[in-house]
Amino acid sequence: MNEIQDIVLAYGQSDEYSYVFYWKEYFPLKELLYPPSFDGRVVLYPSDNNLRDYLSWRQVDCHINNLYNTCYWALVQAGKTKFEAENILKGTVSSEKNELLYSQFNINYNRLPAMYRKGSVIIRQEVEMQTTNQKGIEVTRKKNTISVLHDDIIGDKFWKENPKLGVKVDTQ
Repeated sequence: MNEIQDIVLAYGQSDEYSYVFYWKEYFPLKELLYPPSFDGRVVLYPSDNNLRDYLSWRQVDCHINNLYNTCYWALVQAGKTKFEAENILKGTVSSEKNELLYSQFNINYNRLPAMYRKGSVIIRQEVEMQTTNQKGIEVTRKKNTISVLHDDIIGDKFWKENPKLGVKVDTQ
């Protein structure tokens, strides 16, 4: 987004961001010769509704994967084998996973950091900045900045708060 000014929104989750930062921690004897690549897409959707549907699907996918992994690793850390953890979670729905986390590990999933539950939304937005010019006079200037958010993008609130993204929201 820093290089291509026409990009106004990006979404990512999980290891799409974090994997490279921890390379030396997990592979201290293996030098990273070049950054690994991940599945990345530039998509042009025919309508705002198609775009919102796709981004909503990505955020739901983030939630489903994170909820499963939170349960899975809690079970493994509590002494279950990976096979046992998989079998315990097989066929469960979100409410059952939430109950498992709370009843067995005292974890309220909804209180975990939003970054893990919702992923990251990166948007370009115009912000007003107060500065002092050379004559000592305070002036307000508008500046484009890139912000990383961990907001719900499924509902209308995010889109209403960011109208410059160009996605229209029904106001009925």
